[in-house]
Amino acid sequence: MKKKIEHYTDKEALEFHNLSKPGKIEINSSKTMTSKRDLALAYSPGVAAPVKEIYKDPEKAYDYTTKGNLVAVISNGSAILGLGNLGAIASKPVMEGKAVLFKRFADIDAIDLEIESKDPKEIINSIKNFAVSFGGINLEDIAAPECFIIEENLQKLLEIPIFHDDQHGTAIITSAALINSIHITKKKISKIKVVVNGAGASAMACSNLFIKLGVEKQNLTMIDSKGVINSQRKGLNKWKLKFAKKTKDKNLNDALKNADVFLGLSSAGILKKEMIKRMAKNPIIFACANPDPEILPEEVYKIRKDAIVATGRSDYPNQVNNLIGFPYIFRGALDVRAKTINEEMKIAAATAIAKLTRERVPDEVTAAMGGDRPKYGKDYIIPSTFDPRLISVIPVAVAKAAIKSGVARIKIENFNLYAEQLKQRLDPSVTVLQGINSKVKKNQKKVVFADGEDENTLKAAIAFKNGGLGTPIIVAKETTVKERLKEIGYKENLDIKIVNSTNKKLRDKYVKHLFKKMHREQGLLERDCDRMIRNDRVIWASCMVECGDADAMVTGNTRRYSQSLEKIKKVIPARDGEIMFGLNMVVSRGKTVFIGDTSVNEYPTSDQLAEIAISAARVVRLFGFDPKVAFLSHSTFGQPITSRTKHIRDAVEILKTKKVNFKFDGDMQPDVALNEEYSDLYPFSEIVGKANILIMPGQHSAAISYKIMKTLADAKVIGPLLIGLAQPIEIAPLRSSTSEILNLASVAAYSAGVIDYKK
Repeated sequence: MKKKIEHYTDKEALEFHNLSKPGKIEINSSKTMTSKRDLALAYSPGVAAPVKEIYKDPEKAYDYTTKGNLVAVISNGSAILGLGNLGAIASKPVMEGKAVLFKRFADIDAIDLEIESKDPKEIINSIKNFAVSFGGINLEDIAAPECFIIEENLQKLLEIPIFHDDQHGTAIITSAALINSIHITKKKISKIKVVVNGAGASAMACSNLFIKLGVEKQNLTMIDSKGVINSQRKGLNKWKLKFAKKTKDKNLNDALKNADVFLGLSSAGILKKEMIKRMAKNPIIFACANPDPEILPEEVYKIRKDAIVATGRSDYPNQVNNLIGFPYIFRGALDVRAKTINEEMKIAAATAIAKLTRERVPDEVTAAMGGDRPKYGKDYIIPSTFDPRLISVIPVAVAKAAIKSGVARIKIENFNLYAEQLKQRLDPSVTVLQGINSKVKKNQKKVVFADGEDENTLKAAIAFKNGGLGTPIIVAKETTVKERLKEIGYKENLDIKIVNSTNKKLRDKYVKHLFKKMHREQGLLERDCDRMIRNDRVIWASCMVECGDADAMVTGNTRRYSQSLEKIKKVIPARDGEIMFGLNMVVSRGKTVFIGDTSVNEYPTSDQLAEIAISAARVVRLFGFDPKVAFLSHSTFGQPITSRTKHIRDAVEILKTKKVNFKFDGDMQPDVALNEEYSDLYPFSEIVGKANILIMPGQHSAAISYKIMKTLADAKVIGPLLIGLAQPIEIAPLRSSTSEILNLASVAAYSAGVIDYKK
């Protein structure tokens, strides 16, 4: 079987969950609480007004509280992932993780609630009593058959969406895959023979939805651990009895004769190659056991090249992943205040996912998915988990189905506007990084991590390798790395290349290179160059890139940015025709902006500001954005006029004389550049309220701005990206996290693949 990739150690996972503050979620106020008046409005006496309104009309809770965008993620821990019955409190990390996914993918607030009980009646009663606080209930990791009892009863008792994702999430995604698979193979759904191996919650939900889609019940065979579920078998519960059929088939091998579809929700390796040979022409095989499927795709293709294969694995095409479903289904249900998630809504979601797969993938989505445009066919029957179109397609389909089937409390009048509003909920930074990582995985580079003995840098190098992003090279002492690996929780023999100045062949090579470069410029002797190579890891790593022994480099974290930059500049010059500067990507509240220059030029001239704008626009395009440049100042279009604003305005005039292919304007204050409410005041400008590149008047203002945003506004920051250097090198700021260093390493590798540094 394919070797399972180890992405992290248990120690790293535990540290992650304990970092900064324990757990993965927190509650923040959505209103400002800075004055006595704010507190009075939020609590007493102001809170009395919404209380009285809700008392008169409980539906007003959707208007005056978080109810309409709040989901409870509930488990009793009786079936945690593949770990089994470990109890309610042990399920809390998983439920917190599910809450994070709701927020990340659909901007839904979620809170986890663990119930310490195995009694379905007690669980039902508990949920019934607190459900009034929530807009929806997501049941998770509850064992069968209790999960069926709990969901069925809650759906009768409550008028909010109740959704057991282990059942219905998998059912919706596999149904979408089935719709497209029979379309590709030109089979008729009413004629296909389906074999379902597994009789748990997911298997039954999938089977139910398959039948709703048109699969004939007599053509579906379900198999549990005892064999085919035969109507003559005794002791079947009412759920299994629903799928019992009269048949001579005893086992999986029997059932698969002339079968069109195999759906596995069982255990690894149970589907044998000999069994697949018995299946019908163009077999459809969904091997969804995790982490290892019932059969690996390459094993299928050895004997059935006509097969369509899907698994639950991300390292193969056609991943059946619930993330494609549950966040967006709840989003649509909540937005129309649906009383339930009915079969019509599930079918609408499955159909929308299937139809989306058939559409031509647009350029911006291609960029987000790594640059290769997937094409509808055997290896692309369901969209990627990170397809940014999901947020604007599935909720719309679900909302429409809820309205049409009569379970929606409110109607959406303009679905085009609704779809646009949904797009704004997506965090664009994740899409950008996903695209970068997908790209570098397909065009892998050697990246040297100059500070290999630093723990966060070492972790980043390991993550770079284990994530399949490329080949990391660590500059460090081998003994120190072994000590660090023990501290992190890895074995000493981790297969990552370590280099240092004890390698005489490389050292001599780099000394000659450095001496040739520096003896005339700085009057250095060869022994001076040798000393620099031996004693300075940044110099060594820079020489590796310059001499072609590595494709890219990341450094920093252990020293100030300016110190690292000065060392790099001794080895590597600026790129011909470009100014060197720092550019930060900042994401706050769903809006992405790029800020420059944050790290190199203290007081750039008007000409330099214009050049920074041109280079920033080029880089921003590489990340998939349409550049819109605002030159920032404390003034807006000359008001007030001061001596400090002149060089900003001059930069704008200089740019007007150049033939640039992007929009720009200035001078303007940051709120004018970013807030569209100002567009009425300045109708002559196409940039007001729409800027995504902010050119600062000086390094001091740029650095202050992004660090305040990062610290106080909790903005996501990537960078500073070092632009204009003649090699793909990134410098991590002092005390960067592992994730921040990893992101910079990915950007460096990406740059090495898309930029011709010889020009």
